[in-house]
Amino acid sequence: MRSIRPLLTAASAVAALTLTVTACGPSEDNAGDKPSAPATAQSPADKIKIPADLKERLKEHGIDVDKWRDGEWKNWDRDTWLREAKDFVNPIIEGLWDPDRMRDAERPDKPVEEEDISGDEGVTDPTPAVVRAKAVDAKYHANAPESGKVFFDGPEGSMVCSATVVQDPAHPGKSNMVWTAGHCVHKGKKGGWYRNIAFVPSYNDSALSTSALEQATREQIAPYGVWWADWVKTSDQWIAQGASTGGAGAPYDFAVIKVTPEKGGTAKSLEETVGSALPVEFNAPAVPKIASMTATGYPAAAPYDGQRMFQCADKPGRLSLKAEQPTMYRIGCSMTGGSSGGGWVAKGADGKPALVSNTSIGPSSAGWLAGPRLGAEAKSIFQDVSKKYAGQ
Repeated sequence: MRSIRPLLTAASAVAALTLTVTACGPSEDNAGDKPSAPATAQSPADKIKIPADLKERLKEHGIDVDKWRDGEWKNWDRDTWLREAKDFVNPIIEGLWDPDRMRDAERPDKPVEEEDISGDEGVTDPTPAVVRAKAVDAKYHANAPESGKVFFDGPEGSMVCSATVVQDPAHPGKSNMVWTAGHCVHKGKKGGWYRNIAFVPSYNDSALSTSALEQATREQIAPYGVWWADWVKTSDQWIAQGASTGGAGAPYDFAVIKVTPEKGGTAKSLEETVGSALPVEFNAPAVPKIASMTATGYPAAAPYDGQRMFQCADKPGRLSLKAEQPTMYRIGCSMTGGSSGGGWVAKGADGKPALVSNTSIGPSSAGWLAGPRLGAEAKSIFQDVSKKYAGQ
């Protein structure tokens, strides 16, 4: 089997292997030290909706609602960057994610430096051969209706990830839940919750070229609307350990988002709007029992530009970063930054497609991707979000 990076073996330290979370956008660990991000978009004061409970939570942290409305959300000072699981706030700013802002969400502006990863004492299979990602045929809604892009703001500007509409046991057939990576919603140990988190299903549904998108309307880019995060939950392990490089926290790099339509006033759920949602399979079969997994995403780092949806299908192998942490799934795939959070689909226990993982990490040179195996921690997060809105 051809190797594109040094092999990870069960009893050896790994030399010169770069693992980086694959969100698209700047990922400097010290970014939170900057007092504010560059002004990227101004929205009229009357375009922001802040529910009463969010106002109270902001006040608890000394954040003035009027200042937030006028752009205080761009302040990434450590003292105002909310970090704890219970502190997530995400007021809707209507129209913030306009076509230009969505199209131009930033990719990394410099390579991630090589970083050694040691402590691999678990079971790791040989590095998989590269699987060239295939472009998904338009319309995306007809071929991968559950997939889309997550947009969010961090200290260095706007960024993107990929995500998947998943079924909500509390609202059968009417889910408003989305699955993505933890690093697409929270900085990890060096920061807090990202802001202005929104999901766009079937982004660029017609697979328009980048040049054509420069003239596209919001309806063409986001034909099924922009859905803002009402609530987000990721693992305590990601919040405590997560890092931009090195794989720290990666086995727990998952998140669940409860969304609401930006415009409001619609009786249709996200699942009804897109016409589909995937079940989540927790404690999926061990690697030898899985014939193939398909990862979907919007890779944005070269040679891709983030505007089109791609997929990789491969038989998974195992990747162990630390013996005391869960072993991850790994597949050959050429997708790059921006594909993070995208769903990995395999046959569930009933033989039907189910989400079994999400893209988390990969080497900076691309070639393969790794995703967490969804166990008890992931199931607990999923159930908590579902139960929180069960009566609504």
